[in-house]
Amino acid sequence: MRPGVRALASAVVLCGLAGIAGCGKTIIIGDAPPASSPPAPASSAPPQPPASGAPATPPASPLPGNDTLQLVDGTAEQNGVTGNGGTVVGAAVQPQPPRWVQLVAVRSHTLDAHLVDVNQSTLYRFDKDGANPSQTTCEGQCATTWPPVTIQEGGRVFLHGVHRAALGAIKRPDGTIQLTIGGWPVYRYSGDNGPGQANGQGLDGTWFAVAPDGGKAASAR
Repeated sequence: MRPGVRALASAVVLCGLAGIAGCGKTIIIGDAPPASSPPAPASSAPPQPPASGAPATPPASPLPGNDTLQLVDGTAEQNGVTGNGGTVVGAAVQPQPPRWVQLVAVRSHTLDAHLVDVNQSTLYRFDKDGANPSQTTCEGQCATTWPPVTIQEGGRVFLHGVHRAALGAIKRPDGTIQLTIGGWPVYRYSGDNGPGQANGQGLDGTWFAVAPDGGKAASAR
């Protein structure tokens, strides 16, 4: 892992549809040491909703300030939120991290359970990254072709068909917060310009649509 690539030291606050204050559970994502083992092998996509995601980080006291991400069960629309929070599509430049991000598990005629964002853009993982600990190796031109799924500190993540324990975050070298699933950093593909496209699936033998548990999405049966 390159210097400056750290797991985000923050609390992830878990809340349900009712938006009840003090939901009673937090996940602290602390600094990650350099990876000493290769990335985990591919796994088949689980049924929707997934059975169980990556184990939660051991609980600790939440940090003060805005270093928190709020997880909300259900889609943004189900929670009365409209728009896209600032999430862009395809090769469009992301001027700043979105205020909120939506992650939904879907199936298509080509892929089994995989994740899409609020714009129905397929989300991906990269075999050259790491999941234990979480780390990104996609910077520079790579991050232009494969924009990381980022979010503002203090933002909300709407989850549908995704186990809450599977979600995490890392801090990229530029200081932005990138979401992870099952420890794997998550990306869009600049070559996907319309809802449901998955043109990045299998590219270079290292990029794959991400399943709800962080594994590689399987081909549709």
